[in-house]
Amino acid sequence: MLVERDEVLGTAAAAAAAARTGEGRWVLLASAAGMGRTAALDAIVRRESAGGAMRVARARCVPEEAGFPFALVRQVFSDDVAVPFSAPTGPDEQLVLHRLVACLARSSAERPVLLAVDDLHHADEPSRRWIGYLARRITGLPVALVLTECLDQSEPTPLPPATGTTVRLRSLGAPAVTRIARAAGLTEEQAATCVEAGAGVPALVRALVADLGEGPLPRPPSGPARSRYRETITGWLRHRADPRSRHVCLALAAAADGATPDGPGLLDQVADLCPHGRPPSARSVRRLGRMLRHPLAREAVLAAAEPGETAALHARIARLLDESGAPATTVASRLLRVDRPGEGWMARSLAEAAEEAAGAGRVAEATAYLRHALSGPHPPDRRADLTLRLGALELPHSAAAGIRRLRTGLELHTDVRERAAAAPALSAALVAGRRTDTALRVLHQASRGADDELVQVLQTLGALISSYDAAAWRSAVARLHALAPTAPVTIEPLVCGLITEYEAGAGLCSAAEAVGRVRTRLAAPVDPRLRTAWLGSAATLLQWADHLPEARALADACLPAAPTPPDLTDAGVQCLLSVRAEAALWAGDFSRVVAENAPLVEASAGQGVRLPHLVAMVATAHAEAGRRAEAWEVLAGPGPSGADSSWEWNELRYARALLHAADGNWAAAYEDHLACGAGQAARDFVSPVATPWRSGAALALVRLGRRREARELAEEELRHARTWGTPRTVGRALRAHAAAVGGRSALDSLTEAAESLRSGPAPVELAETLVDLGRAHIEAGNGRKGRDALREAHAVAERLCGTAAPAPGGGAVNGAPPVLVGRLLGVVEEALREGRVRGRPRAMTGCPALTAAERRVVELAAAGHTNAHISAALHLTRRTVETHLTSAYRKLGVTRRAQLAPVLAREAEPTAPPPPG
Repeated sequence: MLVERDEVLGTAAAAAAAARTGEGRWVLLASAAGMGRTAALDAIVRRESAGGAMRVARARCVPEEAGFPFALVRQVFSDDVAVPFSAPTGPDEQLVLHRLVACLARSSAERPVLLAVDDLHHADEPSRRWIGYLARRITGLPVALVLTECLDQSEPTPLPPATGTTVRLRSLGAPAVTRIARAAGLTEEQAATCVEAGAGVPALVRALVADLGEGPLPRPPSGPARSRYRETITGWLRHRADPRSRHVCLALAAAADGATPDGPGLLDQVADLCPHGRPPSARSVRRLGRMLRHPLAREAVLAAAEPGETAALHARIARLLDESGAPATTVASRLLRVDRPGEGWMARSLAEAAEEAAGAGRVAEATAYLRHALSGPHPPDRRADLTLRLGALELPHSAAAGIRRLRTGLELHTDVRERAAAAPALSAALVAGRRTDTALRVLHQASRGADDELVQVLQTLGALISSYDAAAWRSAVARLHALAPTAPVTIEPLVCGLITEYEAGAGLCSAAEAVGRVRTRLAAPVDPRLRTAWLGSAATLLQWADHLPEARALADACLPAAPTPPDLTDAGVQCLLSVRAEAALWAGDFSRVVAENAPLVEASAGQGVRLPHLVAMVATAHAEAGRRAEAWEVLAGPGPSGADSSWEWNELRYARALLHAADGNWAAAYEDHLACGAGQAARDFVSPVATPWRSGAALALVRLGRRREARELAEEELRHARTWGTPRTVGRALRAHAAAVGGRSALDSLTEAAESLRSGPAPVELAETLVDLGRAHIEAGNGRKGRDALREAHAVAERLCGTAAPAPGGGAVNGAPPVLVGRLLGVVEEALREGRVRGRPRAMTGCPALTAAERRVVELAAAGHTNAHISAALHLTRRTVETHLTSAYRKLGVTRRAQLAPVLAREAEPTAPPPPG
């Protein structure tokens, strides 16, 4: 069934009718490949020769005979006609052409002749000249000359327009293809596939209709193995298409790469990709491009390629893209299809693409680029660099693979300084993989043969690594003390920072001393190889000293923004990750702790590196947010081995103790606190600045009825806390002391604790202390003070959770039920019920209701500053700024930023005196 071919049949019928009256005409059916030229020619032959109306002479040209003179003509005439086997020239050629036309005239005098010639584009040159000669003299002959020609390679053969016409076979329209598909019983979706993948080519449409009638494409493993659609395309490319068309098709399919392959400039690119001198026609490229939009067509075309052919195409396309300045990942996606990227520009593009992908958080893609880059030949130093970069990316997901890759990269370096530069990465990876002793050996071996400055750099980094092992840490501190007086100015800041960390933990210095040492060195020059390590040490001390915004700013300055993964082959980065997480936890920004650290914790679970400190921070944040089940799930990973004495496990034990306490399992909480204390003592760490295990153990002992033991621990904790001297540590220790001593002394300790905590950034500790203080006042008979303390605790907990204050009596706010979330809010609610506080105080409104922090944020917002500017100016997180603004909007009764300035201006207006009486 021919569809949308009425014009073709009608033109041929008119030419045949004219021929039967003795006025011959020619008709050329010109089309691209697959448009049904042969089918149309067959239909014309059947119609016009029916009943013997015309005698048919047929010929089909094939590429194999294109070099044989008169191969086409020989098919038209019988053997008794003398057709030469060589190409004559000059008058001899004209004589042969005239004689052949005269022979055809005599034959057609008996009965009109329909001369049907298929695939004229494959005809030999002498036969093409004879066809042109015949077309110029056909008017007086009872001959209808019907020819077909493919336009993929050239424009139509020039024939005299006065004696015939050229008809182009167009692609089938979407309605026609849909009718064909629906007539075959296909669904609407399958019909749409025929429209898209068939590209209006009748041969492809018929093949698709047959294939889809047997099942979906591409074929599932259990489906029919044969695909007529693929066979049609691959058969044409392998057997019928000329080399240039074949290469154009392959180039377009390779160039598409999942996108539309008919964009601007593609013609020039394809011409460069084809090894043939004559460029393809624009029409051919556009038509093939439309067909190759569909992945089924591209897959079929590429299936016809010879081994290595598509790889060579992708390499050439990649080079074109690279030279045109395309993004590195675009170039690299091509190079992934090249077996061995052996040229220098290929390795460069793959490495750049890996950086780009890693920066966007696409780690799997980045590792694929680097692995492929390493499959090519490289000089040792280049291979070493690529291997180290790949190891850094693999490490979070597979500790064994990452460490093995980093070790290989280190061994590839032959120069002493290059080996020494690569050693810290492997050392940091080994620490993340809980192999501190091996990490220290790597640094020691790398220092052999190095100059004195490099040796000191590696020794100082070794001291940082030693902090993950109790015994090694003590020895390292002794060496640091010996190095400090003579340390170079670029190394001394880190030496001082590590010594101060030890002294802070050992209870040998105060927070004020530690901060003084840090701040005087923050502007000092630091060896670039030690920069992150020094900032990690400085940020740790600032965090311990409750300078949370400063600590956070140092971490943010070095750590990449999401979704770029942090480099765990940098020991300083590992420290800064810990500081950033714990600073957010201490500030009560639990959602930030989870958002920033949970992805890394999850990625490293299983075969990846073990990050006990980040695990502890994420678990604690989940627990504080009221997600206790999630907290326990995070902590369910493996614990330390017997030989691992890293400080990180003490943080994990402390987090586990807090969860046991929240569950009311005081015995388990006590055991975990003791285990934490034993681990800290092995490191000479007695200060409660990091893990106040004595306070936690004392609270557990009180619940277990062992008050005397609790008091001993609490008093020791308080002594160390006062040495350090921050509100958080002192207030926390005083709360534990109050629980242990009881009575009037408890009330005094809690009162002092609350006063201390109000002056520092310790919202969790403040709310817990206010709850205990409120209960103590109520038990002492002072209900009013007790209820005030509980109400203050409730306000702190609400701000911490970021919830709207419920109406008095627990009713709805603005028609919405109150949202009560978080561990602390639950604790406060329970205390309020126990204290029989009938309702919360009606919230104060207007500017007087703003806290000092809210006031600072509102003033900057009213002045036109964005949240980002406010965050940077006040050293607050964006989430904290947003929380303050939300609370301020509610208190001020506004809904938009633009309303803040008028409200503040009204408050500043002086109150008019009353009129005289």
